[in-house]
Amino acid sequence: MNPTRRTVLTAAGTAALAPALAPATIAAAAAPRAAAATPPYASYWYPDSLPAGSPGPGITWRSLKTWRPADDADLDCNAASVPLAARFTPTPANTTARSGQARVQALVSFGPTSANPSQGSATADYYALTHWAYLDELVFWGGSSGEGLILAPNAPVVDAAHRHGVPVLGNIFLPPVAYGGQLQWTRDLVQKDAGGHYPLAAQLVAVAAAYGFDGWFVNAETSGGNTALGTAMLGFVKELKALAAAKGQRVTWYDAMTVNGTVSWQGALDSQNQAFFQAADDMFVDFRWSTGTLASSGTRADQLGRSRYQLWAGVDVESGGSGSSVDWDAIVPAGKPHIASIGFYRPEWTRNHLPAGQRAPETFHAADDRFWTGRSLDPARPDASDPWRAPAVSVADRSTVTSVPFAGVFNTGHGLRWYEEGAVTSDAPWNHLGLQDRLPSRRWVVRTAGTRPAVSFDFADAWRGGSSVLVAGALDKPAVLDLYATRLPVGTDTVVDLTYRSESGTVNVELAVATAEPSAPGATPPYTYRAVNRVDGAAAGRSDTGDTAVHSGSESPRVKSVNGWQTVTVPLTGLSGTVRALGVRLTATAGPVRWRLGGIAVRAGGTPPAPAAPTGARVTAASGGDLRLAWNAAPGTVRHYTLHRLLPDGTRRFLGATGQRAYFVPGLRPEQGETSARFEVRAVGELYNASTAVTVTHPW
Repeated sequence: MNPTRRTVLTAAGTAALAPALAPATIAAAAAPRAAAATPPYASYWYPDSLPAGSPGPGITWRSLKTWRPADDADLDCNAASVPLAARFTPTPANTTARSGQARVQALVSFGPTSANPSQGSATADYYALTHWAYLDELVFWGGSSGEGLILAPNAPVVDAAHRHGVPVLGNIFLPPVAYGGQLQWTRDLVQKDAGGHYPLAAQLVAVAAAYGFDGWFVNAETSGGNTALGTAMLGFVKELKALAAAKGQRVTWYDAMTVNGTVSWQGALDSQNQAFFQAADDMFVDFRWSTGTLASSGTRADQLGRSRYQLWAGVDVESGGSGSSVDWDAIVPAGKPHIASIGFYRPEWTRNHLPAGQRAPETFHAADDRFWTGRSLDPARPDASDPWRAPAVSVADRSTVTSVPFAGVFNTGHGLRWYEEGAVTSDAPWNHLGLQDRLPSRRWVVRTAGTRPAVSFDFADAWRGGSSVLVAGALDKPAVLDLYATRLPVGTDTVVDLTYRSESGTVNVELAVATAEPSAPGATPPYTYRAVNRVDGAAAGRSDTGDTAVHSGSESPRVKSVNGWQTVTVPLTGLSGTVRALGVRLTATAGPVRWRLGGIAVRAGGTPPAPAAPTGARVTAASGGDLRLAWNAAPGTVRHYTLHRLLPDGTRRFLGATGQRAYFVPGLRPEQGETSARFEVRAVGELYNASTAVTVTHPW
């Protein structure tokens, strides 16, 4: 990339924050206490040779060539736990969004190259990306000459992306000389063995397989090369692609090095980089593109028998975000076929542009919604006068909600506190993106003939995790909030659980269910409404066509109240086929309204069986009150594991949660004169029901 457009990632000057969601399933007293417990961080390497001198504080220099899974002390904390989900494209929310044309890639720096926590940290100030529905590829951006050049994505990012069907690529960054790049590192990357193969290509594929991510982004920007080096790089990319494809991985090339080995950003697909594009799956086209070069690039891709949408047209939003000036008609013209795909460079502007100390989760999400959805904040009603052409305007959203049981608690992956069944069980701020739910893809579609209420993720209260959906406004007319596009089969006993609470106003709540697609892009799903609660003066249980939804006897909703939250179980009696969309209809009988949605679940009727418990919990390392913990996976489907400390007075303190089978717990201290600490670990299933606890102790 053009050096003037990049903020170079430098080493973190301080140790990473202690993980807020620290797990505590621990071993018995026989744990190997001689081993030191150190925090796990995302991994990074040089290809082979290391810089001269010594690394700075908190930095570890490593060679990828010598990496072995058995020697990777942090692998159990860094390996993703969620496989890449399949997804589908529902009928678009508006008439301008298209499927099968432009796609969206994002190059995101979630943290520094070094000291980037593997499993979350003790702050809510984090780029908690949630608009996965518009993304087709995420690059874990980073790297610096003083820390390392090859980055493996950390597990929370991969787990969240995979849950939404988005592949994640590690980053290979060979920096410009101006930023400390050394041509030797490029030569190291493309070195051959005695058999004529590229050993680091095999290492890269092995790393991605061990860590559970989806391939590599190759960004060679160190100048000074020649044709021999260009030829070696091309051979390397070809072998990397072949090995990656055999493992279901992919390779994206960045438009920098040319076939003659020099670095010359083309801003186009042309004769200087065509061979690299042909060797890879995709290519990021440098920001120097113009209307003409993108048009010619698309034509060239067509002539090569490749899709023009395998070209990501770089859009630099690092400094301007949704205020950036972009020639959108050169990429995704309105009313014409799209020319190429979109490659966003650093969309975490939505967090980074906020002043330090003023990055409350609500403020970040407001900026992020503006970026991905547009000025209208409603993908069903895009603002045609908005100069920022948000992805929701051009690109159809996708969903992974395809099987029962399905549940979500609208957890965004960070929060100011941690909630369990509406009660605060930790008042510490936190982030851990791997705990993020499958989130509504269209945020926020509100269908009303009256004043549109404000809809947002809110962090002042939650049913589980750290956030809930808040609907606030006059509600002078009934309002339907679209939640999920789905492909959920309906059985004879299928039910839907809604968990909600009302803070002000009086509102009638109905479940909106559609078993068919909308009639056309932008049309309302053909919802049928099922009564959730009954409030005098509001009609309930009617469909959009006026049909009455029948409820009688045992088919009536069942209500459970806990900590001020109501969970209502609504049978889908009388429906068959496939649920295509889910939402809620709110009708105020006294306002204004502040109403929260804390959870939704679609499941078979009856009491869901609890998941099996994990086994073999143990302390693998200890340094005073810092512990490294590990356990064996519970059989069956596990969403994540929760960890609590059992105090002498019988109360439980939440320590953390993770999708992995290992975790680092920092800063524990004896409580109330105890001689050993007691911990509990539970497996949590897809419906957020927990296993029995496995209890282990650790002596002080």
